[in-house]
Amino acid sequence: MAWLTGNLLRCCRYLMAMVLAILPPVPLSAHVETPVPADEVATGLDEHPGSRIPLDLTFRDEAGRSVRLGDLVTGPTIILPVYYGCTNVCNYLQAGLAGTLPKIKGAPGDEYRVLSISIDETETPEQAARAKRMYLTAMNAPFPEQGWRFLTGDPRAIRSLTDAAGYRFQRKGRDFIHPVASFVVTRDGTIIRYLYGTTFLAKDVTLALLEAREGKAGISIRKVVGYCFTFDPKNKTYVFNLLRVSATVVVLCVGGLLAFLLLTGRKGRQHASRKP
Repeated sequence: MAWLTGNLLRCCRYLMAMVLAILPPVPLSAHVETPVPADEVATGLDEHPGSRIPLDLTFRDEAGRSVRLGDLVTGPTIILPVYYGCTNVCNYLQAGLAGTLPKIKGAPGDEYRVLSISIDETETPEQAARAKRMYLTAMNAPFPEQGWRFLTGDPRAIRSLTDAAGYRFQRKGRDFIHPVASFVVTRDGTIIRYLYGTTFLAKDVTLALLEAREGKAGISIRKVVGYCFTFDPKNKTYVFNLLRVSATVVVLCVGGLLAFLLLTGRKGRQHASRKP
């Protein structure tokens, strides 16, 4: 029994050494308050994960038809607050997503949907239709028209949606100062994830849609995704959780070794007891 106890202690020490070796150092940081410019108070993004957007809002689609937001958010949905007259980041934002969507597995329109929603209440369905033709053509791949809808709306509907998402913007003449961000919601309008910038990684979009998917399969997938991947709020991307996965592998290996030692030790004692 002494040899078994010794082996157990050695295994525990080995496990602790490996876990400590892969633990990252904890950085020390200081919080410094800095004044915020007035324009940044009126614009910016306050993340509201877990909050719901109002699905009873009404917008106009590319054909000028009145559509209820809840009739379009029927599954995981990527929402892009933009304005179609923008000649800068809004173009890059939608073009970036157009270049990434063909790499996403899943049936657009059925398993997920994209909504570009103008924050400019003066824009028309004709402008939305032109934007739709441009970005669907830019994909150079088949993509159903129902998979990406382009909407316009009145000030109340626009503000209700953006306020719920913590998205703050300000008009400057004909242009707008606004965050360069989009967000992903579930079929009941719950905000799951914010995506920043004009460049989209297929990995980030896929994992965000998986997080937003509902159903038994979706719950199982989300558990695996949540265990193996962690969203890095600083860099705004998903990162592989090396520490957690490595520790799990170590624990499983040590557990297998302990089980082997216990079984072989039991067999050794039984064999010894049978000897005359």
